[in-house]
Amino acid sequence: EEGDKAATTTASFLLQDPAVMAALQGKLGAMVGVGSGYIESLPAPVKKRIKALKKIQLEATKIEANFYEEVHLLECKYHQQFGPLYVKRATITKGEYEPTEDESEWPSDSEDEEEAALAEEIKEEAKLEEGKKVEDKDIKGIPSFWLTIFKNVEMIADMVQEADEPVLEALNDITVTFSEKNPMGFTLHFHFLKNEYFSNTILTKSYELKCEPDEEDPFSFEGPEIFKCTGCTIDWHKGKNLTVKQVKKKQKHKSKGSVRTITKQVKADSFFNFFDPPTVPDDPNAEVDEDTQALLTVDFEIGHYIRERIVPRAVLFFTGEALDDESDDEEEEDDDNDDDGGSSSDNDPDFVSKKAKANPECKQQ
Repeated sequence: EEGDKAATTTASFLLQDPAVMAALQGKLGAMVGVGSGYIESLPAPVKKRIKALKKIQLEATKIEANFYEEVHLLECKYHQQFGPLYVKRATITKGEYEPTEDESEWPSDSEDEEEAALAEEIKEEAKLEEGKKVEDKDIKGIPSFWLTIFKNVEMIADMVQEADEPVLEALNDITVTFSEKNPMGFTLHFHFLKNEYFSNTILTKSYELKCEPDEEDPFSFEGPEIFKCTGCTIDWHKGKNLTVKQVKKKQKHKSKGSVRTITKQVKADSFFNFFDPPTVPDDPNAEVDEDTQALLTVDFEIGHYIRERIVPRAVLFFTGEALDDESDDEEEEDDDNDDDGGSSSDNDPDFVSKKAKANPECKQQ
């Protein structure tokens, strides 16, 4: 008994040592995914039954693909109903329409009655002074509506350079159109006012989806995936192309040894590189280098996010409320993970799996 107690005490002491725990966790981590050999050890008749189950699973996967195709068609149908609301939103943000008092009535976010009463009092005083003040007629609609949204959303804000901002001030709407099939996908339309940078009034970015199980790995199917995107040509005015910059380099003559300075044009960081994505090979088995894969993965994420989140809820991204909601969701997921030790990625519809990072495809929900 004393020996058992000593062993238990020693084990407890060792488990309290961080170095020992780290080594133990590393050893256990290396065992994750290692087959136990159980399936391989099963007799032939049982293995035959497992193959039959896989054939059933394949049929279920095909039905799942049909389900997602119908979901896409349903999304196309309801997009038509959202259309008039998006048009009305645009007329307000552009300053083409001034909403009435009734249309502008919205409950205050404050739950403090005294604060609400004070706000009402200030509002009344403002009305009395209104006749004395000269109204600023130059302010129309909601200035910098889409630029503010872009700067609020981290993944897009990282793309926006200071030089891009004057052009994005001229962005006055983003719309989406869907294609039901052949190819199944969607196109983002960025509408611009006349500006000094380019002559285009609309820039487009199209995404094509595939919704069928892979023949070689059918059980990896999890729904429609973006597999290709196409940008558009920007007709830049002379000297206004934000996607390139001039750099000076010194060049030494090989034989004479003289040095001269040459000016070279190189690619510059800019939001507008979004409209010139890397080309995806038509051959699905063709290899794509890691840098291109990384660019495509991010591109697909952004295109999906603009379509799925930003366009439908633009005003909430402008005010930041949509970002607060997402932060709250993330905090709740973190709490859940702390409780059960599981991963939240399996339940996140916008989570890009490791597979997506390794393969330039982004799962769509």
